[in-house]
Amino acid sequence: MKVLLRAATIYNPQSKFHLQQQNILIDKGFIAYIGPDEQEADKVIAAEGLCVSAGWVDLHAFVGEPGLEFKEDFETVAAAAAAGGFTGIVCLPNTEPVVQTKGAVNFIRNRSQQLPVTLLPTAAITVDAHGKDLTEMIDLQQAGAVAFTDGTNPLQGADVLLKALQYVQMFDGLLMNRPEHTRLTENGQMHEGEASTRLGLKGIPSLAEEVMVTRDLQLLRYTGGRLHFSLISTAPAIEAIRQAKAEGLQVTCDVASYQAAVTDETIVPFDTNYKVTPPFRSEVDADAIKKGLQDGTIDALVSAHMPQDVEAKKLEFDLADFGIINLETAFAVACTTLALSTEQLVEKFSTNPRRILRLEEPRIEEGQLANLTLFNPSQTWVPTAEESKSKSKNSPFLGQELKGRVLGTIHKGQVVLH
Repeated sequence: MKVLLRAATIYNPQSKFHLQQQNILIDKGFIAYIGPDEQEADKVIAAEGLCVSAGWVDLHAFVGEPGLEFKEDFETVAAAAAAGGFTGIVCLPNTEPVVQTKGAVNFIRNRSQQLPVTLLPTAAITVDAHGKDLTEMIDLQQAGAVAFTDGTNPLQGADVLLKALQYVQMFDGLLMNRPEHTRLTENGQMHEGEASTRLGLKGIPSLAEEVMVTRDLQLLRYTGGRLHFSLISTAPAIEAIRQAKAEGLQVTCDVASYQAAVTDETIVPFDTNYKVTPPFRSEVDADAIKKGLQDGTIDALVSAHMPQDVEAKKLEFDLADFGIINLETAFAVACTTLALSTEQLVEKFSTNPRRILRLEEPRIEEGQLANLTLFNPSQTWVPTAEESKSKSKNSPFLGQELKGRVLGTIHKGQVVLH
């Protein structure tokens, strides 16, 4: 099928058509023509404000399959990802069983082949993601694991992280870790501050993140290697990463696109759809996130997609599970709340995630495979539970007007339009 994108503004720094408005013809999964002339096509996509970039990659998404398909499976997460503009998603290893064998990595890669989205498997750093014995990371990397992380289980042991950093240097691998001192956050429900005291909820102190970022950076200075921090949320942690980058350490980080959208003072009290980890923090932290995104300290924006079934969320606040769905709204929430330019958003959602993973950046040029995201950064819309592609509906953004709409994706010869 031939598809024509009419008068689309191209955002692709590697392309000679960057920031130009052109017609783009897609034929049999390849970019057949880019230019001002009209082309014959089976389907024409023409929308005011149409923009196109290389397909986006999400560095942090939970997929329930295998074992937790009642939360999310491969088909529903792929549908949600495509609806959110992602043509690739990095899957956390926290399934049942944990992704820690070559067979498990191959299972994800094989299931990905027919989907409109590429599933990029990570493998656990430690056996069963328990933070003790290292997995066979060389074998897992050869099988296709794009990075190593214990996912939702932050690494606690300094000795384990040190050995892992040394181990992955044998194949220039990437470690990803969510910095949290779990003894300091035990039984915590929301950000520790005046709001948590007022609501009578045990707080999650910023210190729990800051001490682990400081520790991990010290270990990185000692061992070398590549380290990526997932879901940074505090001002001191961002400043520590900024200084580490200035020193020349190979460190990168990401932040959930929703992290600065709400603060601990503006969440709806006791609404479990606002219960996330790390928690919504103070206004000072939100401002630091915005600054870190602007100056490049924070490399990427992620969905932090964490689907939860009704039974896990329709509970008292202190009993409910953490997490929200955000694949479909990640771009819109960022567009609405972060004051980033379209070029910066594309960099945080597409260019930098691939750089971090050492993946080739698709070029919007004639003869290239089409791996594209279509979007309008100015269009407003209201996400609803009825239209959501995810199995789970745990989101505080349902029913809210957002700015920034994904119009579709083109990947693997599959055209998904919304």
